[in-house]
Amino acid sequence: MNTQAAIVPRQLQVGLIGAGISRSLTPAMHMREGEHFELSYRYDLIDLDARGLSVSDLPALVDEAEALGFAGLNITHPCKQAAVTLVDELSADARTLRSINTIVFDGQRKIGHNTDWWGFAESFRRGLAGVSLGRVVQLGAGGAGVAVAHAMAEMGAQAIEIFDLDPLRAKALVDQLQPAHGACRFSIGHDLAAALDVADGLVHATPTGMVTHPGLPLDVRLLSNRLWVAEIVYFPIETELVKLARQIGCRVLDGGGMAVFQAVKAFELFTGFQPTAERMLQHFNSLRA
Repeated sequence: MNTQAAIVPRQLQVGLIGAGISRSLTPAMHMREGEHFELSYRYDLIDLDARGLSVSDLPALVDEAEALGFAGLNITHPCKQAAVTLVDELSADARTLRSINTIVFDGQRKIGHNTDWWGFAESFRRGLAGVSLGRVVQLGAGGAGVAVAHAMAEMGAQAIEIFDLDPLRAKALVDQLQPAHGACRFSIGHDLAAALDVADGLVHATPTGMVTHPGLPLDVRLLSNRLWVAEIVYFPIETELVKLARQIGCRVLDGGGMAVFQAVKAFELFTGFQPTAERMLQHFNSLRA
């Protein structure tokens, strides 16, 4: 007898809160995987833009989902850091990151998790195996930026230079993560051209390149084919940065893997079942084909 199946509800409802998420592939991935465990699995999109809402409405949305009996919520841009204050307990990684992308409703308690960092690390290990992690330049210090910087340090990066349009946010990331990663030196970037001249790779962790935020996050002339480039945006899967970096000859990681592997962990947290990562990855690829 599968004792796990005996205690997991056969009907589950979860959701995703964020802005500009109407074309997200996450619901389809979760629901298809749920079918393999014979779950009646509903996944709703709660799009702030579509509803004319903002981050200030997040507490009410979380309370509403809990009252409706949701098993949990995924949280995405621009709510990941604000959501931290709305839970009763944080996982160890979430405490370090002070940013969550998953809330599990556990009885009367709300537990916050961050599966983004693991999702990025797993995608990186598969897609950019063997690259040097000596010096990394990262663009973006928001919720996703904190997660991927943590992931890079966990994978052995020796130095990470953080650039953000808001210098105070870059400083906050450095101050937050440096105490947790003594073997990695975090710094605030000031001269992007100079940083890329001596870097091994570039991580892009801003919304630029999304369908709702088109464009490039930097002057592509700053790139060279000796750099690897890792993207976190996955819709579209080939952002302008990914496309141009490939044309230059860089080893490139698109944002699709992070989207899949963070969903793998979130599915496990919501259901208690261990999903098949390869199956979810294949489904994701078929959805964007």
